[in-house]
Amino acid sequence: MSTTERSDGLVVIVTGAGSGIGRAVAVELARAGHIVYAGMRDLDGRNSRRAEDLRELASAENVRLTALELDVLSEPGCRSAVDVVLGEHGRIDVVVNNAGMLMTGVAEGFTPDQFLRILDTNVVSWLRVNRAVLPVMRRQGAGTLAYISSTTAHLAEPFMATYVASKAAGEFLAESMGLEVAPLGIDTVIVVPGAFTEGTEHFAHSNPPADAAVVTQYAGLPERAARIPERLHAIGLANDASPAQVESVGRALAEVLKKPRGERPRRVVVDAQHKGVEELDAVRAAKQLTFFRHLGIDDLLTVAVPTTPIEEKR
Repeated sequence: MSTTERSDGLVVIVTGAGSGIGRAVAVELARAGHIVYAGMRDLDGRNSRRAEDLRELASAENVRLTALELDVLSEPGCRSAVDVVLGEHGRIDVVVNNAGMLMTGVAEGFTPDQFLRILDTNVVSWLRVNRAVLPVMRRQGAGTLAYISSTTAHLAEPFMATYVASKAAGEFLAESMGLEVAPLGIDTVIVVPGAFTEGTEHFAHSNPPADAAVVTQYAGLPERAARIPERLHAIGLANDASPAQVESVGRALAEVLKKPRGERPRRVVVDAQHKGVEELDAVRAAKQLTFFRHLGIDDLLTVAVPTTPIEEKR
């Protein structure tokens, strides 16, 4: 039985799992029978209540869900978290790169330091986590790198330029790395959610532009930006008759992980606004396949399924 087919559930790390989509993903994967570590910072401080809530949920529902000290902004912190999980289970089957932050407002009003901050959180953190977990997956000859992206990485929106840029950068980092690790038997799954106006603190905790003087020069545009969450909510209601639920992201990933290694889709869209990014991705994927065939690297689009772990082949 391969690492990703264990009957006792997959060993999963979810980053940014203190609230919102990350928490929902961690909970839904645990409910699906997996062994889930919900990564977050400062378990003994500001996130102590969230960690306790997860412990209570795990006990009440008899699921394997544990809060894990994990600072995605620290490379040593990422490696320490991986060591904890390895020490307890000897393997890591899935890592879900979810940690992120939101900035909304007129792009010119954001300072370069703000932009660097969101890039560090939404993109560079994914690289840190991958660098910590990939040596483990290479030794196993198997594993899955999963990511929580955004439809804004496919359809740019105003008033979210720094966020859109970070999510696009993160998504293509994920895809390019996925091509490189595919021959090692490592899957890549990119979940692409639309907007969630309930069940997450994303909009409530959104960071505004620091340069307020610049923003005032954009006349009524900031007021239009403030109305967007309400309109997103209305679109979701019109399409599905109820607000989009963050749990749907976790359930979508759980369904993907049921599929055999090498047969999982590269992208899964969970979008209550029905923007149509699936159609855009289908066109891009076809063009990519044609180009890769000319380059002679189209095999990298398929995850290899070794019969023995990579380390045993050496």
